[in-house]
Amino acid sequence: MGQGHLIDTNCIIDFSLGKIPEKGKIFLASIIDGHPTISVINKIEALGFSIVNNGIVELVNSSTVIGLTDEIINQTIVIRREHKIKLPDAIIAATALVFELTLVTRNFSDFKMLSGLELVDPWSL
Repeated sequence: MGQGHLIDTNCIIDFSLGKIPEKGKIFLASIIDGHPTISVINKIEALGFSIVNNGIVELVNSSTVIGLTDEIINQTIVIRREHKIKLPDAIIAATALVFELTLVTRNFSDFKMLSGLELVDPWSL
């Protein structure tokens, strides 16, 4: 995988609410201070969260948002055919795979079956 990271929705929300352990918070802060990247799905989920605070809005607005491309769509189709995975998670995974990004998420169980997808859990650092 490349050196970049794709930040999952659970990290966006919990970081803004201060719910991530200290080591994970430092790790995520280094990504956010550098070049945060999210999927269009993460943007929709984060801004559609019932408790949207300024931290969520600022993080989303400062991020590069990767939209759907033909390559992401095709990779999503492959993932959905091969695995029982929800469409939003399949799009997020496909985005990380296509752009060679490490997915930063707490939800390892949603993604662990996908070969080639690198994962980091800030809660486990």
